[in-house]
Amino acid sequence: MTLARPGQFFHLLCTGEMGMLAPFFRRPMSAYLADPSSGRLEFLYKVNGRGTRALAALQPGEELNVLGPLGRGFRLDPSWKNIVVVGRGVGLATLAPLAEAAAAQRIKVTAILSARRPDLLMSAERFQNTGARVLPVYDSDGSSAPEEVEKLLDRLIASRLADAFFVCGSQRLLRLLQRFSETHAIPGQVALEQQMACGLGMCFCCVRPFREDGKIAQRRVCWEGPVFNLQEALA
Repeated sequence: MTLARPGQFFHLLCTGEMGMLAPFFRRPMSAYLADPSSGRLEFLYKVNGRGTRALAALQPGEELNVLGPLGRGFRLDPSWKNIVVVGRGVGLATLAPLAEAAAAQRIKVTAILSARRPDLLMSAERFQNTGARVLPVYDSDGSSAPEEVEKLLDRLIASRLADAFFVCGSQRLLRLLQRFSETHAIPGQVALEQQMACGLGMCFCCVRPFREDGKIAQRRVCWEGPVFNLQEALA
């Protein structure tokens, strides 16, 4: 198994009962863990449709057809000392490996993890195990409201703990990080979630618009991404 960079994805063929395809197209999923030394590959997902229901029905010992790793992952600048990752829902599956990669390069991580309520928060322990400072925010107590997250970001910037921003899993958080990135001249990256067919850049199913030199450019999320410059993504 090839080592996957944080932010890269795999294309999973979700087979149904009796080997019938259900659905026909593969499902793109970020690698939650890809360890070539142990041969272990993990995915974190929410059961939401036919594809994920088929995955959830798999039993130990059954085979799963997997294509990858694919796409372009996150990039870490060795000059960064502190980064901020902000995610929500299964978007945290994409950001957790990034925290581990940052820790390996002795870059400190502050993780703002968003969820509807505490029992739905995912991956907090995974982030903590990397040494990251975890700041959970919830809809249930209002701490995930944009104005509250803004206060957290302001404090981190004032403390010089934000050399770069990374975000995944929420359009609202993307827009918020874009504004802070532009105002404070802090670089950032976003991992985008998008429907895909081939996952190899040939079918153009995952094309979406981006800002490029003052114009709008069309890019393939599977090929040019799924990780993009924070300011270029259109929320």
